Amino acid sequence: MDPCIKIDKNNIIMKNLLSFTIVAAVLGLCSVATPLNAKEHAKEQATIAIAIHGGAGTIEKSNFTPAKEKAYRAKLKEAVEAGYAVLDKGGESLDAVTAAINVLENSPMFNAGKGAVYTHDETHQLDASIMDGKNRQAGAVAGVERIESPINLARLVMEKSVHVMLSGEGAEQFAAAQGVTLVDNKIFDTPHRYKSLKKAKAKMQLAKSLNKNYQAAHQALPVEYKVGTVGAVALDKNGNIAAGTSTGGMTNKRFGRIGDSPVIGAGTFAENESCAVSATGHGEYFIRYNVAADICARVKYQGKTIEQAGNEVIHDVLMPIGGTGGVIILDNKGNISLPFNTKGMYRASKSSNSPTYVAIFKQE
Repeated sequence: MDPCIKIDKNNIIMKNLLSFTIVAAVLGLCSVATPLNAKEHAKEQATIAIAIHGGAGTIEKSNFTPAKEKAYRAKLKEAVEAGYAVLDKGGESLDAVTAAINVLENSPMFNAGKGAVYTHDETHQLDASIMDGKNRQAGAVAGVERIESPINLARLVMEKSVHVMLSGEGAEQFAAAQGVTLVDNKIFDTPHRYKSLKKAKAKMQLAKSLNKNYQAAHQALPVEYKVGTVGAVALDKNGNIAAGTSTGGMTNKRFGRIGDSPVIGAGTFAENESCAVSATGHGEYFIRYNVAADICARVKYQGKTIEQAGNEVIHDVLMPIGGTGGVIILDNKGNISLPFNTKGMYRASKSSNSPTYVAIFKQE
């Protein structure tokens, strides 16, 4: 007898066939309905979550007009809601990550896609990577100049090639073979990024006039010229996590410089057993210290929470050696942590356990 109904058969008097049929039907319905209801209940209880960032750096409230702050918050909210909508409809974490990043790549406010900074030669070179936590498959592109959405191409590299990272002209040849339309590099031109380039060049020239070599002159540049990225991490109803990162790189970069964003383990990492991470900051430090993978390793092998692991790496490892920036972290239970060591970081999150959160400045 099904345990959901306790009936003493010895006390049941089957007066007629009808009453017997009714009892049998009740018992049958219970045994069929219970597992179905349990399955539906489990489905409803599955945690979904997403977190995004739009870069970290010298982001101070005094530099924002009310209208500018409102615009940034609105775009961050749009991006996180776009990713969450995918998850809420039962979509996969990879789809949520790309949906959120696409919103940010299409905005000139962030250093990725249409808001990419300028290189020293006054062009734009973009990087991106994506990683699937359930199998550690990954794809990345570096130094592409004619790709409107680098994160989408990174995903194509992961899913349609035998490689992990493609760069420059080769990556664009692969894109064309996959049916991706190549665009004019000038679509990434923006007046405010060009103004930043001119300022960076002027500061570098001043440093050189003081007999500083290229390395010293570059080190003298303020943090704002060395950071800027967008990224997302997501958890879907199946318990799979994913991470993605996209960037225009560093203002006034030269010689085909590539930062941490397309480097798996540095700027992007995801595995279901530990966590998903997308980083933003001074890429050279994030590469040297393998930041994204280090955080997840601390979770996996030391049993630390993502909050503990993230704070250790961002504040205790990077900060003392001059590594500025931040990360967004998500584990397979839907826990979210957003540590950074700069004055601000564009960030947002949402889960089935918590409402939409949008923040820019440190004390939020």
